[in-house]
Amino acid sequence: MSNDLIRTTRWHNGEKAWSPFSSAEMTRRKTDLRATLARRDIDAGLFTSYHNICYYSGFLYCQFGRRYGLVVDQDDATTISAGIDGGQPWRRSHGDAITYTDWQRDNYFFALQGLTKGVKRLGIEFDHVSLELRGLLAEALPGVEFVDIAADAMTARTIKSAEEHALIREGARICDIGGAAVATAIRPGVAEHEVAIASTNAMIREIARSFPQVELMDTWTWFQSGINTDGAHNPVTNRIVEAGDILSLNCFPMIFGYYTALERTMFCGHVPDAHLKLWEINCEVHRRGQELIRPGARCCDIAAELNEIYRSHDLLRYRSFGYGHSFGVLCHYYGREASVELREDVDTVLQPGMVVSMEPMIMIPEGEPGAGGYREHDILIVTENGAENITGFPYGPKHNVIG
Repeated sequence: MSNDLIRTTRWHNGEKAWSPFSSAEMTRRKTDLRATLARRDIDAGLFTSYHNICYYSGFLYCQFGRRYGLVVDQDDATTISAGIDGGQPWRRSHGDAITYTDWQRDNYFFALQGLTKGVKRLGIEFDHVSLELRGLLAEALPGVEFVDIAADAMTARTIKSAEEHALIREGARICDIGGAAVATAIRPGVAEHEVAIASTNAMIREIARSFPQVELMDTWTWFQSGINTDGAHNPVTNRIVEAGDILSLNCFPMIFGYYTALERTMFCGHVPDAHLKLWEINCEVHRRGQELIRPGARCCDIAAELNEIYRSHDLLRYRSFGYGHSFGVLCHYYGREASVELREDVDTVLQPGMVVSMEPMIMIPEGEPGAGGYREHDILIVTENGAENITGFPYGPKHNVIG
């Protein structure tokens, strides 16, 4: 093979890019991680997921059939990325970056071998590493013991710093702008996708205006109408909105890998009586849920109390998912902080610094009075004495009967 077909390089093209997070903040994250590695007698950690690579380095990769990684030991933190990305991984990473080429098979593992010399115990993400990758790691790193560090990393991510809170507040503000664009676009005869486009474009433009240098990627809107409101993650379609339709607004600006959300029940023109009653009940659950979010509360206890409100109205059987979840580096195709979800099977205690949603939903099947999906969603930062709601867009029948 020609000597000019290199296997790896350090493609340090340009200067480090602007980040919403200070060097001190990124160093804090890695310092906490290194303490965990030392406590568990782990020589280094290999992260392969979108969320942990982004959280510990600032670089959010585009996989497209290639492998990515971040190796953190007690001295260094280095991203591993493909040559197709040019110098962007270096510019976006807090730390070093090594690039592997396509010129020879398994160059990714060649790069990894160079970054893990002398490692006996390597932390990996058991919830992200596939069986195929696990086998390839064993071949590339013979004699190395693999231990799970996914849960440790997730626990660390659930407590947000002041700088993370500042970014999430910006996301919540931009959610409200997307919501206003939805409300402006709704009318009988408009297609779902046209409403979604108006919202997404408004949020992207505000993100671009609000940050000195930002990757404009992954922001999206789900706007659903009629039967399409029955699922929280149903895709946008070209269904035409009709007068009297139940509607679901879902705005999701993505900023430096951080996800925020605004979700609201709406109606086009007027609300039939059966729907109005159900909507008001769901708003009652939403109000009470916000009151229950506070330090010391257990996720499962919040769910249990809210269940009783639905049960009192004979609606519990129509509840479709948990009451809320943690926020941070996550998206519809990557990431989750599953240890902080407001569900009956999660006994995590809420702590100051956590950021969680309150988002009760019920779904009434077609053919029954009030058919459709009802969901409200606010974001709250847990404080020392309670919680701060950072969502500004109003909810309920008084505000969201549009047109």
